Amino acid sequence: MQKILGLLRKACEEYELIEDGDKIAVGLSGGKDSLALVLALKRYQTFSKNKFDLIAISVDLNSGNNDYSEIEKFCKDINVPLHIVKTDIKQIVFDIRKEKNPCSLCANMRRGVLNSTAKSLGCNKVALGHHKDDLIETFIMSLFFEGRLSVFKPKSYLSNVDLFSIRPFIFVAEDDIIKLNENLPILENPCPANKQTQRQKVKELLSILDLKFKDSKEKIFNSIIHSERYNLFDNKK
Repeated sequence: MQKILGLLRKACEEYELIEDGDKIAVGLSGGKDSLALVLALKRYQTFSKNKFDLIAISVDLNSGNNDYSEIEKFCKDINVPLHIVKTDIKQIVFDIRKEKNPCSLCANMRRGVLNSTAKSLGCNKVALGHHKDDLIETFIMSLFFEGRLSVFKPKSYLSNVDLFSIRPFIFVAEDDIIKLNENLPILENPCPANKQTQRQKVKELLSILDLKFKDSKEKIFNSIIHSERYNLFDNKK
């Protein structure tokens, strides 16, 4: 956890993710990344120079059929208020709409519920558990599937809901989270498309590339976060 806290602190200071007086809602899916983020932010709260409040919001995609009892106990033990919002997103995406590529619609609907709930609870920021590997995968996905160069940002203003979206794990590798020895109560992913997505295929491709070309993922990451290294066409010229 010490390494993760150091990288979280670096991100918060470099990108000014957390400011004095913030009320931050963590999107808590029940996966390892969001659980680790709640725990890390709670510990960061004890020594951060900026004082902030912290809550967690879980968007139940399965009409209240998911068992959140262990997640509730986890949040209670670390003294983070948890709000569970029951939705029919899984039914809408898979049973009613029968989406062939469900991830985009599901993500948009989840974010909509998360952001509106955070706003209604008086939060000014929403923290997401996206990490370093997610950033690299998103870059490759945008390149391969959309034909553009695009990634999410460490901090974004959402004008439609007047909230900031922050990603404090932007410097944290997925392996750092996997190795975290904190007995996190991981909730099984109920998504029918789990492990069958475009992101999973890109994750597997990047693993192969990293074996063939040493530190290729690290180089991709550094090329993204260092704008001074960009050397692309300028349409204005």
